[in-house]
Amino acid sequence: MSCDFLALAQPGVQKLSPYVPGKPVDELARELNLDPAGIVKLASNENPLGPSPKALEAIRGELAELTRYPDGNGFELKRRLAERCGVSTAQVTLGNGSNDILELVARAYLAPGLNAVFSEHAFAVYPIVTQAVGAQGKVVPARDYGHDLEAMLAAIDEQTRVVFVANPNNPTGTWFGPQTLADFLARVPERVLVVLDEAYIEYAEGDELPDGLDYLAQYPNLLVSRTFSKAYGLAGLRVGYGLSSVQVADVLNRVRQPFNVNSLALAAACAALDDAEYLAESRRVNDAGMLQLEEGFRGLGLKWIPSKGNFIAVDFGRDAAPINQALLQAGVIVRPVAGYGMPTFLRVSIGTQAENARFLEVLRQVLARG
Repeated sequence: MSCDFLALAQPGVQKLSPYVPGKPVDELARELNLDPAGIVKLASNENPLGPSPKALEAIRGELAELTRYPDGNGFELKRRLAERCGVSTAQVTLGNGSNDILELVARAYLAPGLNAVFSEHAFAVYPIVTQAVGAQGKVVPARDYGHDLEAMLAAIDEQTRVVFVANPNNPTGTWFGPQTLADFLARVPERVLVVLDEAYIEYAEGDELPDGLDYLAQYPNLLVSRTFSKAYGLAGLRVGYGLSSVQVADVLNRVRQPFNVNSLALAAACAALDDAEYLAESRRVNDAGMLQLEEGFRGLGLKWIPSKGNFIAVDFGRDAAPINQALLQAGVIVRPVAGYGMPTFLRVSIGTQAENARFLEVLRQVLARG
């Protein structure tokens, strides 16, 4: 090829490495000639229950209309989210997963010469969307693997337009409480948009975590990002949403692609919102699975980071790559997080009781071999 198209790309894009998702079951089966039915995947923070029966029923009801474009404004889903979250429909932005919301923020508010602040060990999409638009990412060292909000405040300068904050954080599972968030928001300059990523908020109950919605009316520079991919079990349909001031939502909708949420996703998300029993069961299975893995790690003499998500990061005290490879050879997929600056850790999604037990048994065998 005579033309170097990488050199022609935007400088920020040239230096990007593509996001690496959890390894799919079929890919591992092909690579190692394994039976897909015998593979356990605990790598992508997916809901082990499968989708809500109500969501499946709603999807079936939409199949005859697949020749039609979806509602580009997502009226019904916006209406239900607004009612559920106590906001107006004009404050809702729909996304192709919550990742889409993060990218919309970057496209709308970041550019060369500007910067975004985020934590070490935070979600990989924050630096990706920032760098892709030519802005600078300011990475603030973590405190005990979690957000050091005081240091993040100190990192804000005149060129800062966005601060990405995750609660709980992926991949560490760390979190902060309501007073900590309130103190942080009160001190962020009003010209800086705070993106509060609450992808795992549904796994918390009571006052375990602050609810970002409680702060929206007071802080016009706050955007709360959420998803249907985790607790609602719709990862394959890619539907997320942002809740913000009317003005911020209007800006995001100016750069949002038309029909970015498909008709099946819109219908399934509406139905999932109505399935309180499914959400409660998702929490129950997650709580039981978290306890099961913690007890298993304790029995193996391992340390881990306490988590409020549907995953847990376990520390092996040495390079975890060989352990991960041995697990793959045995048909167990978890998530290496060396790319997050945590080379001695593996992140393990919470599965069913049987999936968790299989992982722990294989891990015991791997560690016994040294």
